[in-house]
Amino acid sequence: MDNDERFMKKVISLAKKGLGSTFPNPVVGALLVKDGRIVSSGYHKKAGMKHAEVDALSKVGEGARGSTMYVNLEPCNHYGRTPPCTKAILDSGVSRVVVGIKDPNKGVTGGGCEFLQSKGLEVRCGVMEEECSALNEVYIKNVVEGKVFVAVKVAMTLDGWIATEKGDSKWITDQKSRRFVHKLREHSGAILVGVETVIADNPKLTPYMRKKSVSHPFRIVVDTHLRAPLSSNVFNSEAAHLTIIASGSNVDRAKIRRIENLGARVIQCELKNGQVDMLDLFDRLSTIPLGSVLVEGGARIYSSIIRGDVADKFYLFFAPKILGGGDGIPFMRGKGCDMIEKSYRLNFKKVRIFDDDIMIEAYPLK
Repeated sequence: MDNDERFMKKVISLAKKGLGSTFPNPVVGALLVKDGRIVSSGYHKKAGMKHAEVDALSKVGEGARGSTMYVNLEPCNHYGRTPPCTKAILDSGVSRVVVGIKDPNKGVTGGGCEFLQSKGLEVRCGVMEEECSALNEVYIKNVVEGKVFVAVKVAMTLDGWIATEKGDSKWITDQKSRRFVHKLREHSGAILVGVETVIADNPKLTPYMRKKSVSHPFRIVVDTHLRAPLSSNVFNSEAAHLTIIASGSNVDRAKIRRIENLGARVIQCELKNGQVDMLDLFDRLSTIPLGSVLVEGGARIYSSIIRGDVADKFYLFFAPKILGGGDGIPFMRGKGCDMIEKSYRLNFKKVRIFDDDIMIEAYPLK
């Protein structure tokens, strides 16, 4: 690992502090380094606040002159809520800029890297590119495709069950795994479950490790026939206005009014095989400022997500437990493919251990 990569690794750690707080902006960190020593650091804390580059520069003043700036995303070269970072960099006297990835946002006019080079600064782009892209994978999908990023979280036994025959699933995974999942919730724009999960578990779908600066995520319930009890926790809380019910198009209007009177909203979707069509649902959700959705079950939802090929990422938790029968609730329901070569395939990217549990971070092979 050369020095540029070493400092970029620190930049990525800085940028992660903004996860869950910067939407619709990307997460960005910045370092100023002179003579091999870090003289200042900063990160983008929230949309509308200082960008990472300006945050770092504001702390050191004239001390930035002659330094190298490290930033995981190309400095902006346009006026938005804040002035362009390229101007602040030029005014500061920074002599070299090292960038992780270029900004893929087509709405951004004028490349920051090219602009800085044209003004005589040395610019290196593409340092730890894969890691920097992964860090802002939600932002990249949002601005490149105009669609919400869909992450799927599954907790299961080693023999592939997500609950017993009676629906008992507390707790398949250990506390450390559950804490990680609540961090995922904090970083997500919405949490999605099926109506069966609401009926069986009556979840609140809120993170319990909330940072004050993080917005409350939306709660989305896929409920084709509007079967969720109106006494459910998703309707009865201070955040009822953030609850979205995804139903079919032929539901009772009186039921819709009762739900809307509680402060929630109903999105009517097209049906596929008698259930809400996930492709249609996520197209509709892409018009709402969510950024990302964390899917948490149950089996029918997982099946629809995978068969609809709408998932962008998976978090697969395996607990060292075996139910030892054929009567539990499986990860997926319905008919599978008839040949192994037709299987839905994943690319494993990372494996983590949480006490006794194993978590696999994976992406679909497109």
